[in-house]
Amino acid sequence: MIALLQRVSEAAVHVEDMVPSAATPQTHLVGRIGHGMLALIGVEQGDGEEQAQRLVQRMLAWRMFDDRQGKMNLDLAQSGGGLLLVPQFTLAADTNSGNRPSFSSAAPPAEAKRLFDSVVESARRVHRAVETGRFGANMKVSLVNTGPVTFWLQVRPTT
Repeated sequence: MIALLQRVSEAAVHVEDMVPSAATPQTHLVGRIGHGMLALIGVEQGDGEEQAQRLVQRMLAWRMFDDRQGKMNLDLAQSGGGLLLVPQFTLAADTNSGNRPSFSSAAPPAEAKRLFDSVVESARRVHRAVETGRFGANMKVSLVNTGPVTFWLQVRPTT
């Protein structure tokens, strides 16, 4: 499983829905945080509950917030920040050859949704402020990355 973590001063996700009576798609807010962490989540083939749980543990313990001395020594809870989890299957793309990504390493949609939902549920059990995007939706994600601070976390299946 993959998480692209971004330290943000604010982040939001809007979902685009087609309303039968409207000529153009309508967007509505589904998740918003102030200060905190935006985590884009990708699920790869072979990922399971073990990877989902380990990813949540690592994300929530990841020290990417400044302490009083300006050092990145605080985790999300210590910083008092919110968590916005957004599913993003393109993180699982194979970009090693050619000019077009292959998504053969991405988990099938039903499995990816199940594991994303597991990540959300686990995060909500231990963190007070968790918001989400919507799996499979056309989302518009906005954010203000502070620093900028961005980290790639990957938890691979054990062999």
